[in-house]
Amino acid sequence: MTKAYDSILQGLTEVEAYLKGDKTGAVTHEIEVPTPDVRAIRARTGLSQADFARSIGVKKATLLNWEHNRRTPDGPARVLLALIEKEPGIVQRVLV
Repeated sequence: MTKAYDSILQGLTEVEAYLKGDKTGAVTHEIEVPTPDVRAIRARTGLSQADFARSIGVKKATLLNWEHNRRTPDGPARVLLALIEKEPGIVQRVLV
C-alpha cells in the first residue's frame, strides 16, 4: 500500500483504540472556556443587541436568552465569545 494509506489506517486504528478506552499514546487537546458574561462582552463591543447578534451569526432571541441567563452558549459560540471578550473588534477586523 501507499504511505498515505498506511498513515490513514494507523490514524483510524488509534482512534478506534482511543474510543475503546486505550488512552496510551493518544494526543488530545482540551481548552477550558469559561462561561461567558455575554452582556458584558457585547457592551465592550459597543454594539446593540441586534447588531451584535448579527455580527456573530445568531438570532437576537438567542442573544437575549444568553444575556438573561435562560440559556448558555456552548461549543463554537462559547469559543467565539471568548475571543471577542479578549479582543472586542476581532470579528469586524478579521471577517469584514
